[in-house]
Amino acid sequence: MSSERPPAEGPEPVDGADRAPIEDADVCVIGAGPAGGLIADRLARADKRVVVLEAGPRFDPADRLARQERAIRPAYDRPDVWDGDPERDDHAASGERFYPLNHARVKGVGGSTLHWQGMVMRLHEDDFNSRSARGVGDDWPIDYEDLRPYYAEAERELGVAGADDNPFAPPREEPHPMPAFPPSYSDGLFAEACETLEIAMHSVPNARNSERYDDRSACVGYGTCQPVCPSGAKYDATVHVERAERRGATVIDRAPVQRLEHGPDAIEAAVYATPDDEEHRQAADAFVVACGGVETPRLLLLSDSRHYPDGLANSSGLVGSFFMDHLFAGMGGVLDEPTRQNHVGFLTSECHQFYDEADEDVGPFKLEFFNYDGPSPVETALSGDDWGDDLLERLRTEYGNHIGMGALIEQLPREESYVALDPERTDDRGNPVPDVHWTVDDRARRTIERANEIQREILDELGAERTWEVGPDDTGPAYHHMGTTRMGDDPTESVVDSRLRTHDLENCWIASSSVFPTGGAMNPTLTIAALALKAADHVLEAL
Repeated sequence: MSSERPPAEGPEPVDGADRAPIEDADVCVIGAGPAGGLIADRLARADKRVVVLEAGPRFDPADRLARQERAIRPAYDRPDVWDGDPERDDHAASGERFYPLNHARVKGVGGSTLHWQGMVMRLHEDDFNSRSARGVGDDWPIDYEDLRPYYAEAERELGVAGADDNPFAPPREEPHPMPAFPPSYSDGLFAEACETLEIAMHSVPNARNSERYDDRSACVGYGTCQPVCPSGAKYDATVHVERAERRGATVIDRAPVQRLEHGPDAIEAAVYATPDDEEHRQAADAFVVACGGVETPRLLLLSDSRHYPDGLANSSGLVGSFFMDHLFAGMGGVLDEPTRQNHVGFLTSECHQFYDEADEDVGPFKLEFFNYDGPSPVETALSGDDWGDDLLERLRTEYGNHIGMGALIEQLPREESYVALDPERTDDRGNPVPDVHWTVDDRARRTIERANEIQREILDELGAERTWEVGPDDTGPAYHHMGTTRMGDDPTESVVDSRLRTHDLENCWIASSSVFPTGGAMNPTLTIAALALKAADHVLEAL
């Protein structure tokens, strides 16, 4: 299928790339992260004329080794690894707690999967029925069985290594595409303590290849999975973006959408800017907004009009509302023996044993057993003035005996947490930046305390000297942006319906964690992928 473009008008592009809109597009997808990539691939495979608009650049795969080196050098912060732009990515955080949005987001083809850790769990059945099962939060308009076939397809599409050894997981219909990664050395240390305490450990499903899969190599053990995988063994959305292009889709990078032009019932065009300071208008029959939990509501709010004075698709007044993230609880220490930390850059063991005990007072959480903790050899070496044999001896005594645990905690949807437009600050295009109002509820604090209690028992059983703890007062986000365009059956209480189409606009779908009514305590990417595949089916039904 061809996606021919009319001759470009105006000045020659600064980098030689053709960023002119395409004619007769069936679908315009906004965002080239995991949701946008999967949808573009699914629609292009169905012979639809697809154009993807991505705010950030394409990254050359050949540069990943250099980005890996940048990632392990103390002089570079995480945003530097993927060329964060302080002016382009400016944001405000005027909530109860500062929200460090730029610490863990990437604008570019591939999106957040370029630097994610790669853990992919299904939500539990009660996560879809939180109000009914736990007495708090909201029920989704779909349940686990509705999403179950899409979960299986998402695992095949991403390439998930896992095992059927988690007795607390929701029911499955088939094995994971690849075998699980074996437990690490430090997992074995934890296992002894957990067995005594009758705490179950099991493997972690990972979106990285434990064997060759989908023409990508098996993991080669660089250990820098977060924020960069040089080998390509860890899944990122460029897999599906490039596959969509091979099927005829057009991907336009460095094309931030400024606003969505619309009438009362439908979107007519996405207006996007280019590096040449030009604006173009991409028309299409259908639009899919896949910009994540912060940029999706921001774009809708920027697209206000006489039809939607409070923001596009916002007749409910809920666009941007009920922002959620997962909270972190953690604890670590040192042992009088080697733990071989830092040898594996991702998690291989976890525990869901306490997850479904959640109720009104304490939320769901999962425990994580780290394969990495403490300073890296580089950080250890730079922390002193010694050299030669003295430095070598200090490295032997200070590195490799650390051990640590984490936990992800559910945060309830609350009116006090939301994404709005900042009235004073603007980005490099003159648009108001997102303002993230973030709060932590009392139930989440109690859940963190419960997770810390179990972590403390495990470390004490190990005989570890505890050296650090992250509890309710100093918790931080997992950078899983959820909940700002929630899904529901009632148009006055939600932004999209169970088919992911906006209640207000007949040709606009949202594929993002922003549609989550609740967040559970599982990493959200597999659910994002499953919902994206579901949304793609509904777009095809409507075309």
